[in-house]
Amino acid sequence: MAFSKHPSLLDGSVSGHLQRLALPMVWGILATMSFNVVDTYFVARLGDGPLAAMSFTFPVVMVINALAIGLGAGTSSAVARAYGSGDMARVKQLVSDATLLALVIAVLVSAVGLATIDPLFRLLGAEERLLPLISDYMVPWYLGALFAVVPMVALSALRAIGNSALTGRILMAVALFNLILDPLLIFGLYGFPRLELQGAALATVIARGLSFAIALHVLVRREQILGVPSWRWSELKNSWRTLLAVGLPAIATNVIIPMSGGVVVALVASHGAEAVAGLGVALRIEPVALIVFYALSSVVGPFMGQNAGAHRQDRLLQTVSVLARFSIVFGIGLALALWLVGGKLVALFSDSPQVLAVAVAYLSLVPLSYAGYGFVMSANAAFNGLGHPLPGTFISFLRVLGLYLPLAWLGNHFWGIHGLFVATVISNLAVGALAWWWLRRYLGVRVGELEHVVAK
Repeated sequence: MAFSKHPSLLDGSVSGHLQRLALPMVWGILATMSFNVVDTYFVARLGDGPLAAMSFTFPVVMVINALAIGLGAGTSSAVARAYGSGDMARVKQLVSDATLLALVIAVLVSAVGLATIDPLFRLLGAEERLLPLISDYMVPWYLGALFAVVPMVALSALRAIGNSALTGRILMAVALFNLILDPLLIFGLYGFPRLELQGAALATVIARGLSFAIALHVLVRREQILGVPSWRWSELKNSWRTLLAVGLPAIATNVIIPMSGGVVVALVASHGAEAVAGLGVALRIEPVALIVFYALSSVVGPFMGQNAGAHRQDRLLQTVSVLARFSIVFGIGLALALWLVGGKLVALFSDSPQVLAVAVAYLSLVPLSYAGYGFVMSANAAFNGLGHPLPGTFISFLRVLGLYLPLAWLGNHFWGIHGLFVATVISNLAVGALAWWWLRRYLGVRVGELEHVVAK
């Protein structure tokens, strides 16, 4: 069985490896995030109603994406540790069994989602007039859930073996395809039917279908790490247990954030549909602003996993210092940039004064905490890569349930929407400091245990 050779992550500069791995993912994830920005840009041309309807879908879509990301994190962690230890047969078994698990989860997501559209979005505070528009978007999205979940697992497997460059190129190609399809299907250009919101969802599904085909082809033909899943239940169960040992906590970690977003949307809805639309615009811009943090966290897990599999504890501790320094410097720079140009970015999506006011307020306040939030993302990825996901899960739940939601409710109640945004700043900075302390302490204990074993 042949495997493609990729540069070893076990030697050389830690910061150099992270930069080499993260750079193509910046462009790849930027391309992926452009799905939301591009959709928002074109849908905003349909009016505030469709824009508000799509804004209500954002937390739900993020929850489903979080399921895929969590499963991808479990796959990446298990595959990276097997790859770092040199167990190539185990690598292929894990990738194959993870792909089957992704298929099963995607089918369940489609079935449950289609059956709960109206009651779920009523619960989130959507007005009756918006429900038909929301359904236009979510029905094709749910039907194409397969193309959201399986490629996430496949591309995570590629990153786990150190091939982030190809992952980035695939994501860029798919985003370009979505950019082309969006105006054709939304506005009915060049003979295509005018489908409006439904067209935005269909463009996303078709483009992700392309990533599905390419990713599976690469895993089977080029990397040769995808084959027939385990046919014995005992072997399949063992693989799924290994994958879900990290995957389930990672899913919980990723799901809690968009679920809290749903609560926040409900709070913002009390200020009117225009406020929801303004929050929706800000939440489309924010992921693009955070793209470098997302890219870094996407490669930290595989890097930590391979070095953990090879017992390179010294490199693990060095990685924490690199991540902390970068998060502080880049986070401060990002906050300053958004303070300067946030208003101009928001104006690209809407000219409504109410929408502009909410979006600008968000982008002026929340970025002050991006340094803390960026390190939390990397710390969670690091814990997942180490095969020890529970601290990251606890940190995320503490941030959301222990700090963010209570402070958001209080802030919104006493100071309105600005108080809600200040709650985000406080939560991100406090939990970022906790994540730094916990990750250093965990790795320090591991190094001490290893030194004690060697001394014996």
